Amino acid sequence: MSDIAELKLNGQSYTLPVVEGSEHEKAIDISALRSQTGWITLDDGYGNTGSCQSSITFIDGEKGILRYRGIPIEELAEHSSFIEVAHLIITGKLPTSAELRHFSDLLTQNEMLHEDMKFHFEGFPSHGHPMAILSAMINASSCYYPALLTTDIRNRFDLHAARLLSQVRTIAAFSYRKSQGLPIIYPRPEYKYAANFLHMMFSHPTRDVELNPEAVRALDLIFLLHADHEQNCSTATVRMVASSGANLFASAAAGVCALWGPLHGGANQAVIEMLEQIHRDGDDGSRFITQAKDKASGRKLMGFGHRIYRNYDPRARIIKQRCDELLAKLKKSDPLLDIAKHLEAAALRDPYFIERKLYPNVDFYSGIIMRALGIPVSMFTVMFAIGRMPGWIANYREVLEDPNRRIYRPRQIYTGPTQTTYAPIRERQ
Repeated sequence: MSDIAELKLNGQSYTLPVVEGSEHEKAIDISALRSQTGWITLDDGYGNTGSCQSSITFIDGEKGILRYRGIPIEELAEHSSFIEVAHLIITGKLPTSAELRHFSDLLTQNEMLHEDMKFHFEGFPSHGHPMAILSAMINASSCYYPALLTTDIRNRFDLHAARLLSQVRTIAAFSYRKSQGLPIIYPRPEYKYAANFLHMMFSHPTRDVELNPEAVRALDLIFLLHADHEQNCSTATVRMVASSGANLFASAAAGVCALWGPLHGGANQAVIEMLEQIHRDGDDGSRFITQAKDKASGRKLMGFGHRIYRNYDPRARIIKQRCDELLAKLKKSDPLLDIAKHLEAAALRDPYFIERKLYPNVDFYSGIIMRALGIPVSMFTVMFAIGRMPGWIANYREVLEDPNRRIYRPRQIYTGPTQTTYAPIRERQ
């Protein structure tokens, strides 16, 4: 393949470099296009724009492939844990036993919030959404670590990363307790990551909640499957904010805000709401499938299809199996799961959905698992944020360590009025 691309504009020819990734993805480097030609590209929604070069995550949406640092998600889901995967994503390598122990110790040592943070929680209304509290408190937490604002973060990045990764689950649990009017439950150093979160969510001041191993493993898997997913809306937001020189916590808080959108992190909540409505209607999903194919009905099949995947979301295959196992172990019968299975089976054999490549995505079953764990719908997107934190941290690090870093500044095509004059108020109509 040639290492340049040729562009012809107004009778003139320009050459542009071609970039090829390690998995043979190809791109035309147009970073010098405007300076050479005076033109820019227009790609509304960035669907065909590579905003960066990254070595963290590879996705092949046509083939249904997802790999973290080159390792297939299927292997990680079977053999690894969220914390080991977090180390892999943030540092670029699977840890040795000593490195994993050190990383786990850092998480334990930094799981407590500064005691003054309690006063911040008290300022939120009891009905405040946990995502609003999560974003605000991550940002506020940076005030207690002045080193975040200095070049020291480069020298002690592992510490700051562990601090954020550990405290995000503490903040999330505290946010939930606040929204329920319940007393705060502090983390326990003897509990591992997912277990500690469930402890802080559901324990009583005088007795700890009984932690079911299957439930802990299921939650750990949810975090692992969400740990990174290339340049989605929230990750791109983290990189955008990081490019300005903003600190790690501020950039992650911005990621939380982007994730809060119902078209991004709110999808698993929408799945549960859809299943609940189908159940209330006394439908097993058959009528809903018919209605979903009729645009005039206003019914939309949530949890199917993906902006990137044009095949079965590999995370959905993994989480579906774990969902079945968890409900069997917990001896829980969930009518919503029966409806979900019916919808999946119907959609996978219906030509309407097959032709449009609308396969189940990870949101379709993650909501069922979280429902089985007793996690309220308002916390679903928060769980997504906890899981995605390693990816945000790793992407922040790439921006921070890029020797050619410059602030992100997209261009635009202006479509407003052409030059006009100021009209005094008495002349305006």
